[in-house]
Amino acid sequence: QVQLVESGGGLVQAGGSLGLSCAASGNIFTINAMGWYRQAPGKQRELVAVITSGGSTNYADSVKGRFTISREYAQNTWYLQMNSLKPDDTAVYYCNARGYSDYDVVFDSWGQGTQVTVSS
Repeated sequence: QVQLVESGGGLVQAGGSLGLSCAASGNIFTINAMGWYRQAPGKQRELVAVITSGGSTNYADSVKGRFTISREYAQNTWYLQMNSLKPDDTAVYYCNARGYSDYDVVFDSWGQGTQVTVSS
């Protein structure tokens, strides 16, 4: 079993910055993808950013140029730096990890979610 613990988030004015972090622990052999998703009220959960074990990154169009995902791979920890925040970025942010535990057991684990609120 793999557990994810998020930290960060909070309330910020438009144009401000916030950082999120996520730490994974448990039965981890390898993490293939470390990601961030968000869900705003009344909307579906959407991908914000993802970084693969090879270091490739992918971002939602709405956050490109403003958000940066990074990682400390050996520590099973990753981050989301959010700059130039907009009220539309208000959501609950979830970290996600996909990979393998021992004996090639696949895992797809989620953090508990953290609220990010951007005031106008």
